[in-house]
Amino acid sequence: MKYEIQKGDPIAQVTKLLGVSWNEFRKLNPHAVAKSKDTGKWYVKEGVTVEGPGSFQSKLKEAQGERNVNPSLQKNTENKQWLEYTVKPGDTLWRLSREKFRIPVDTIIKDNGMLNPRTLLVGQKLRIRAEGGAVAEKKEAVVASWYGEQYHGKLMSNGKPFDMHKDTIAHRDLPMGTRVRIENPATGKVVEAMVTDRGPFVSGRDIDLSYGLAKKLSVVDKGVSKLLMKKL
Repeated sequence: MKYEIQKGDPIAQVTKLLGVSWNEFRKLNPHAVAKSKDTGKWYVKEGVTVEGPGSFQSKLKEAQGERNVNPSLQKNTENKQWLEYTVKPGDTLWRLSREKFRIPVDTIIKDNGMLNPRTLLVGQKLRIRAEGGAVAEKKEAVVASWYGEQYHGKLMSNGKPFDMHKDTIAHRDLPMGTRVRIENPATGKVVEAMVTDRGPFVSGRDIDLSYGLAKKLSVVDKGVSKLLMKKL
């Protein structure tokens, strides 16, 4: 696939996106790298288009060829279950691939027939395959509040001190150690957290976020917010 270097892209992100090592990247894209005269460190040049071992077009043809040659594979593809995702402001293929759905960028590109994978439009609908051929657990609407400095350092229900900056939540009955993904539908921000405490004990509320999580989800000022949550 091809990718246009964006301002601030770190080397590690670009090489992971293309699925190559740093040495392989430099051999494939010598025009895109340079070394700082001041620090002596390598960097990638903003605005330069780079590519991995195989182009998007070749991978798409390969996938199409597999479907034509192997009928059973085509059947499995047709039976695959999908999620629909609406592109939000700030979304990039990198973030959707690595942070939200944890599937290869090339998979998203192929599944959506994207001719220009560098461009995502807000409101655009994407088909996302469910991992392992199973539909991911549905998101649950929850009412969330948060707690912070007043309880910082006090023991939680799991017997450990509460750290207001850690990615933890309180829930009435989910097992301790359960990992969840929480989304603010108003902003599209998504975080992962662990159940470490019990609560909230206020009627109408479902979870208590740590101050750190509330800050990441931009809900500190609101106090109580409607969010989406699913178990991982």
